[in-house]
Amino acid sequence: AGAAAPAEPPTHPCRPRSRSPPCCWLRSNPYQANLLRDSVRRYLQLPADQTVLILHAKVAQKSYGNEKRFFCPPPCVYLSGPGWKLKQEQIKARDMGEAGFRVCGYMGLDSMGSSLMETQKLSFEEQPDAKGFSCAKALYISDTDKRKHFRLVLRLFFSNGQEIGTFHSKLIKVISKPSQKKQSLKNTDLCISSGSKVSLFNRLRSQTVSTRYLSVEGGAFIASARQWAAFTLHLADECCTRSEFPLREGYIRYGSVVQLVCTATGVALPPLIIRKVMKQYAMLDVDEPISQLHKCAFQFQGSDRMYLCLSTEKVIQFQASPCPKESNRELLNDGSCWTIISTETVEYTFSESLACVREPVSPVPLIAALQLTGGGDVAMLELQGEYFHAHLKVWFGDVEAETMYRSPKSLVCVVPDISAFGSDWRWLRYPLTVPLLLIRDDGLIYSSSFTFTYTPEQSCVPGQQVLSDVPQDSDKLLDSIHQEFTRTNFHLFMQS
Repeated sequence: AGAAAPAEPPTHPCRPRSRSPPCCWLRSNPYQANLLRDSVRRYLQLPADQTVLILHAKVAQKSYGNEKRFFCPPPCVYLSGPGWKLKQEQIKARDMGEAGFRVCGYMGLDSMGSSLMETQKLSFEEQPDAKGFSCAKALYISDTDKRKHFRLVLRLFFSNGQEIGTFHSKLIKVISKPSQKKQSLKNTDLCISSGSKVSLFNRLRSQTVSTRYLSVEGGAFIASARQWAAFTLHLADECCTRSEFPLREGYIRYGSVVQLVCTATGVALPPLIIRKVMKQYAMLDVDEPISQLHKCAFQFQGSDRMYLCLSTEKVIQFQASPCPKESNRELLNDGSCWTIISTETVEYTFSESLACVREPVSPVPLIAALQLTGGGDVAMLELQGEYFHAHLKVWFGDVEAETMYRSPKSLVCVVPDISAFGSDWRWLRYPLTVPLLLIRDDGLIYSSSFTFTYTPEQSCVPGQQVLSDVPQDSDKLLDSIHQEFTRTNFHLFMQS
């Protein structure tokens, strides 16, 4: 059961100091709230989201002098969701023609240390799965830029000149060159942990033009010169089999049994033993932690020296040659030597299908975590994340919540009473889950992967027999149960 919101919500205990921007509780006027509620209901019945997905490496190697060490793998952008098609139909209906819908953009480094020469134009092509795709192959960071971290900035437009918005990558760490020293777990910045995402690429004879990226297409692993996939790298027990793969936590070391799972498709390779590569030899006795941009090889567990290998665009198995004089080494070919690097993904989702949006959709808020405080008659939910602003309100499904803007990283709202959803808490027997949305003043909807669940205490819910035994005291009994619900039974979880 939910907590009823008072007419004037109390001050939140974490209210900002006087130096911070002034905070106030905001709620739409009744007329605007009704219009928005109708729009939200239509959206929930048929979501028309537009998603911008940015994939990029977690580290970038600095260029020195006149050289240009282009980011590898190159930052990629994917456009997905039915909202893009709907937007196309709206533009065509305004007699702008289909050319007005075409999406184009520019990507570069964030303002500090960046110049127009470092900005690359992006043209999107439609893929078989209806996603738009583009990548920035010619971005680099020079030695004149002294930053240790930076972000990528993506600006998107329709070809009629209308700005869509500005989107940022996650932080990228600048490194001078791949570490040649044995990594220590005291310096975890460059180490790779179990469950993190990585990209693998191969350069035959160290030539940039021959770079191939491990990817997945049609459910099969391929070596692509154009697109790369992010893989979740799992650490497992050495005695595992493919059918049962118990996952472990910790940092990945050479000699560990791992599994690579494509984050987009879920396609996985069999268990592999990751080996360090030195001068085209697989080192069988090295167990140090793996570092960014290291050369490595993947031996199929239980095989006779068979390694993951590329042959043009195909991914095959290659049998390494033993070294008679050095039993701790096996000779590989070029196609079996991979470079490993950690990757990041950031996803922005919005829907302007039901709104008259004249301004760019950015900044697109990102929710990272939820924190519930209070209880009794008032429960408040804090949304923690990035890119929040004062023109946002929190909605629990199609119910607007009174919202207070605290900072670009924090919004606070009053949890609506369960009765606002047309459900009487007296008869609530099963959890009621509603999606959490953020809605801008002009009706632009930002969806999220978070939900809020009202959960009754099943052990406290009286059965029919109990109620019939105490008919005159039933209201008092239900009131006490209601108070118990509001004190202890709000639950939060993220949808998988």
